[in-house]
Amino acid sequence: MAAGAARGCPRLLPLLLLLGRAAALPGGMLYPRETPSRERKELGGLWSFRADLSPGRDAGFAQRWYRQPLRQTGPVIDMPVPASFNDITQDPSLENYIGWVWYEKEVLLPRRWLQEDLNTRVVLRFGSAHYYSIVWVNGVQVVEHEGGHLPFEADISSVVQGSPGTTCRITVALNNTLTPHTLPPGSIQYMNDKTRYPKNYFVQNIRFDFFNYAGIHRPVVLYTTPSVYIDDITVTTTSSESVAMVRYEVSVVGSTLYSLSLSLCDQEGKVVATADGPVGELKVLNPNLWWPYLMHENPGYRYSLEVKMQAQANGALLEDVYTLPVGIRTVHVTSTQFLINGRPFYFHGVNKHEDADIRGKGLDWPLIAKDFNLLRWLGANSFRTSHYPYAEEIMDLCDAYGIVVIDECPGVGIKMPESFGNKSLQHHLVVMEELIRRDKNRPSVVMWSVANEPASELPPAAYYFKTVISHTKALDPSRPVTFVTDANYALDHGAPYVDVICVNSYFSWYHDPGHLEVIPLQLTSQFENWYKIYQKPIIQSEYGADSVPGLHSDPPLMFSEEYQKAMLREYHSVFDKKRKEYVIGELIWNFADFMTNQGTTRVLGNKKGIFTRQRQPKSAAFVLRERYWKIANESSCLPPIIKSHTLFL
Repeated sequence: MAAGAARGCPRLLPLLLLLGRAAALPGGMLYPRETPSRERKELGGLWSFRADLSPGRDAGFAQRWYRQPLRQTGPVIDMPVPASFNDITQDPSLENYIGWVWYEKEVLLPRRWLQEDLNTRVVLRFGSAHYYSIVWVNGVQVVEHEGGHLPFEADISSVVQGSPGTTCRITVALNNTLTPHTLPPGSIQYMNDKTRYPKNYFVQNIRFDFFNYAGIHRPVVLYTTPSVYIDDITVTTTSSESVAMVRYEVSVVGSTLYSLSLSLCDQEGKVVATADGPVGELKVLNPNLWWPYLMHENPGYRYSLEVKMQAQANGALLEDVYTLPVGIRTVHVTSTQFLINGRPFYFHGVNKHEDADIRGKGLDWPLIAKDFNLLRWLGANSFRTSHYPYAEEIMDLCDAYGIVVIDECPGVGIKMPESFGNKSLQHHLVVMEELIRRDKNRPSVVMWSVANEPASELPPAAYYFKTVISHTKALDPSRPVTFVTDANYALDHGAPYVDVICVNSYFSWYHDPGHLEVIPLQLTSQFENWYKIYQKPIIQSEYGADSVPGLHSDPPLMFSEEYQKAMLREYHSVFDKKRKEYVIGELIWNFADFMTNQGTTRVLGNKKGIFTRQRQPKSAAFVLRERYWKIANESSCLPPIIKSHTLFL
């Protein structure tokens, strides 16, 4: 499927490949929070922007655009950050542009950040940029990063503190080209028939069904720490009815001579446990556990872990403080159940996308707030980050609201045999390292997903997924691991290595389209066949039908709101039987309509949402809401106040 078309020289792809695969950046990746020892400066707003329209897409490097203000290299436009660049202008060539684009922002730094004798460290951090990024500060390269959905940062102290003045010029070169070895993969296809295509014409082919938006999608910030600082914190928890243990490990960088003190406070600010040193345990009596939404009257309970470090550096006493939210909860998987804090948990939720009008995949607070209100109105207790890690700001709200998350890496569209080779595998391992480093302390994250709908029936998939899953488990033994399959149960080479079977199926849509009557038999057979072989709990990780808002048909016909409702009810009748046995969840595809590539089966995107792209409900939303609240109210864990009042949120 073509992501778009652009005119350019075949040198475009080799230029990206010459950069090589960036290894995981060393150190921790704590979210930049303001504390008594740390400051933060937001760099959102309008940046200067220029797409490299040269035949080889390489003029920016040949002419060294990063050496001077971008406006001096040629025409620039204003581009909002965070946002995708594709839908901002009226230029159709930018909508489907493939290649290098350039961003620039000039920032005034506080003078106190620039005084070297104050032992201040200045860090530039990107929440994400899609796909391959190279960053310069005042013309000096400070970092490069491969991957479009995870944060990266650079210590720029030596650059800005050694420069005259307080102006900091940040330049970013960003390339959205996908190759067989990127994650997600893709390929560039050159159209050489000169009777049908212009000279040097090519398209970006992808094997996933959402638009390949590009740009600086998440917040860019500058933040400070002391020169000796808390670099990383890792927390795991265990609990019984009356006692919980919070195990911690703290990493400090900049000196080996330091002291650490830790305090765990409840939501009223009361200190409930203290400890000293880089590794240890905090004992919490009568803990408030982190519970999912609708499983407890006080979901999403989090303590605050304050870590204080003191160290001597350059004759001065330095102190660094970082506060980490901590949720106390356990996760366990049996052959038929998924247990949170020892109680059976049933996933009744959604799949989502970071997608909206104009901003594309750019972080947008009003949209985020609306989505969480809709999730809770719906009675959804969970979602999967299909098909890439979501913004940290979204994950923070999942922790706070008790929304359970299956955290998925960008392993979507892994269909080509060459995408199962060692080069792809090594990059996949790096991505899992970066994802776990970012989200390891989140109570909402209960399972890692390493891929969506790969060609797992291919023989190389066995070694590939055995390696990725074992690597993930080694990095984080505390959580189960899965990937989402649409392969035949008898041919899937990756399924033996997962802890939970996640299956996508679209009976009466992509298979036997229009025949709702086949769903009970085919869906029942699907579950029974998978369970017979693997004896593992199963989640229906995708199911659904497109519906055009306002299109009605009785009897139900495809693409009508009635057909979408009818399909859901057929699936639900089977779910209700099998969730008494080994089915542990159902995640509708999709929460909201979203943009895709143009094609004969897509009318301005994928219409499988139960909400429109503008977040208005279709008829199916009310069907799902009635069902999810019914499931929640059947739970013996819910107190009466939840059962009697929350239904009418």
